[in-house]
Amino acid sequence: MALDSAKKAEIMSKFARGEKDTGSPEVQIALLSERISYLTEHLKTNKKDHSSRLGLLKLVGQRKRLMKYLKSKDYTRYVEVVKALNIRDKSIA
Repeated sequence: MALDSAKKAEIMSKFARGEKDTGSPEVQIALLSERISYLTEHLKTNKKDHSSRLGLLKLVGQRKRLMKYLKSKDYTRYVEVVKALNIRDKSIA
């Protein structure tokens, strides 16, 4: 299920660099994290939903690549995003 526009706008306003920023890595990571948490909860109740599990793994991989990119370009912003979203990272103590 896709995020509703109100929730999406709330996430974008929190992580956006500017007023109309929708595509920065920070925003994309935050939106993916929200979808990942939704799918995780869905899979706790629907254990045999393998197509959703595959979609979840793809989202996690995409978020991982975006986080790697952000880490290489702007480490301080990366640390802020990881702490704000409570994402585990071995390099941050």
